[in-house]
Amino acid sequence: MPRNPSNLLDLDYRDEARRMPALPHGIVDAHAHVNGGRAAGLLLEAMDLFGIREIWSMTALEQVHAVRAVLGDRLRLIAMPDFTHKDRRHAHGDGFLARIEGYHREGARICKFWAAPRITDFAVELGDPGMFRLDAPARVAAMELAQSLGMAFMTHVADPDTWFATRYRDAAIYGTKASHYLPLERLLDRFGVPWIAAHLGGWPEDLGFLSGLLDRHPNLHLDASATKWMVREISRHDRDAVLAFLQRFEGRILFGSDIVTTDDHLSHAEGKSEMAAKASAPEDAFDLYASRYWALRTLWETDHDGPSPIADPDLAMLEPGRFGPLDAPRLRGKRLPPELLRSFYAGAAEGFSARIPASNSSPASCSRRD
Repeated sequence: MPRNPSNLLDLDYRDEARRMPALPHGIVDAHAHVNGGRAAGLLLEAMDLFGIREIWSMTALEQVHAVRAVLGDRLRLIAMPDFTHKDRRHAHGDGFLARIEGYHREGARICKFWAAPRITDFAVELGDPGMFRLDAPARVAAMELAQSLGMAFMTHVADPDTWFATRYRDAAIYGTKASHYLPLERLLDRFGVPWIAAHLGGWPEDLGFLSGLLDRHPNLHLDASATKWMVREISRHDRDAVLAFLQRFEGRILFGSDIVTTDDHLSHAEGKSEMAAKASAPEDAFDLYASRYWALRTLWETDHDGPSPIADPDLAMLEPGRFGPLDAPRLRGKRLPPELLRSFYAGAAEGFSARIPASNSSPASCSRRD
């Protein structure tokens, strides 16, 4: 029987969740991608088991009602472009402006600006390598609209060091990793709204760099989403270094998972995307979602030192002869103190929400058409 890449240790995640200590506070998952009503039902079970009281999700606008029917007021929306649209110029330009307004009508208070280096490939296909740069004109127009609606910003810049050493090796195309932060810093100064930089700002490998970024920009917050990435890189840091970083910036670092759900996870349909192919049956989908919460709570709450149950193909990117696609890194828990854990799990998200400006009912008249 093939090994389940979300459960290499053959854990019963339901039993594992019941063995975890009950928390005196719920957890806010500030970064997820929840789609599909049936998949959302499986996610809801995992949320209940692992103490997730609220989830902030980049749910497709077309699926908001189906997902909200399952998650109710535990769902908080984050606006994003339509990544399925065939016309990428439109999807990240005028089409995104229309969707921001649509998400705002559905109650979204955060707008996502995705600027991972992979978006350069889209721009090159359209003949303009700088088209989707974070500070490109279309992006700035979207930020102006979102700001006029009283929305906070989320962004994804950079990617793992392993990717810059391999798939982004050509700096003439993708730039250096450090270069991706130049437009971000300019925009943090230009737009004084609260920001979240996803995945520990895109550089969990370098806590010193993140400290400088946070020191320079008091409106910046980070979420610690992307489970495999966090498990791999946070486990490599000494506990004292992680504690010092989280304590220094307490209230500005949010918990997140980056869980992606889709109803395609529940079937063996042909021609599924890479993300959809991560599961093909309900139990596999449940393990996919629950494994992320098990690994993250184990990383942050315990002093566990053992293999992660989640396969991490990034290990093989640099050392293909040593690692294969079903190998996993060691998970070395950081055992955060209770008060710091309370801030990380919930207090920081609550504080971020309180800093979002009052929502406007309509965009500023000049934000889209002037």
